[in-house]
Amino acid sequence: MSTVLITGAARGLGLDFVKQYAARGWKVHACARDPDALSGIEGDIEAHRLEVTDYEAVSALAGTLQGEAIDVLINNAGVAGREATVLGSIDPDVWRQTFEVNTLAPLMIAQAFIEHVARSKQRKLIALSSRLGSIALADTGRYAYRASKAALNMKWKGLSIDTAGKGMICVVLHPGWVQTDMGGTAATLTIEQSVPAMVKLIDGLKQSDNGRFINYDGAELPW
Repeated sequence: MSTVLITGAARGLGLDFVKQYAARGWKVHACARDPDALSGIEGDIEAHRLEVTDYEAVSALAGTLQGEAIDVLINNAGVAGREATVLGSIDPDVWRQTFEVNTLAPLMIAQAFIEHVARSKQRKLIALSSRLGSIALADTGRYAYRASKAALNMKWKGLSIDTAGKGMICVVLHPGWVQTDMGGTAATLTIEQSVPAMVKLIDGLKQSDNGRFINYDGAELPW
């Protein structure tokens, strides 16, 4: 049986990742601040109460799961940082929170679970980023969010190099502009279009994909 660990699993993309993998017969470790939101979903799901910026709790969970192999780890949890969107409304506290959740927390989770993933068959470390984090595609506004995702991209590229000797496949995915609480109702994709496409993409990842920045439909994205 294959195993996946998903953060931010109680709603939006994370919740649908849980449903998709559970329906395929995977063992799912679903991490969320409100794990009760996962009740009633059929499948082999183990819900864990986790705030991704509580690094003691992250380490404790890694200890609880010590010895378990995690084939796919999906760092999905994130915040929009909308309160620090444009010049004139830069709020340092919002910046710090946005970077804490979007940039530092995924690295701390990767660090805590690196050996769990390394002992699995698939050895895939996934971070959900955004094309808004692409410097080559830079546009105006969303300063905190864009910067946090650009930093995440850089960090994951470094992680792909540092863990290559373990046979890891570290990939950054853009889910598209999706109709979630973060994406809004004007977004061009539904969750049901985005998540199954990403699951299919993750299934097909090979060692040669290590260190890539990929759109949900498989297209290469510029850094």
